[in-house]
Amino acid sequence: MSKSDVSNIRWRKSSHSGPHGGECVEVADAASAIMVRDSKDPDGPRLAFTPTAWQTFANNAKAGRLDAEG
Repeated sequence: MSKSDVSNIRWRKSSHSGPHGGECVEVADAASAIMVRDSKDPDGPRLAFTPTAWQTFANNAKAGRLDAEG
């Protein structure tokens, strides 16, 4: 996916992100992928996931299967 393909997409932050920055990611719906980037580095690297892969990730996160062991 080229930079021009993602130049007009709308990025959004989680409602759980605080107003003061920190460790936040932003997500956007692109034509054929779900894009993820670091909110502190909006021009930096971006990850692209298929909608199916993103849904699997989100379902596992909601179910607590991705929680770090402590």
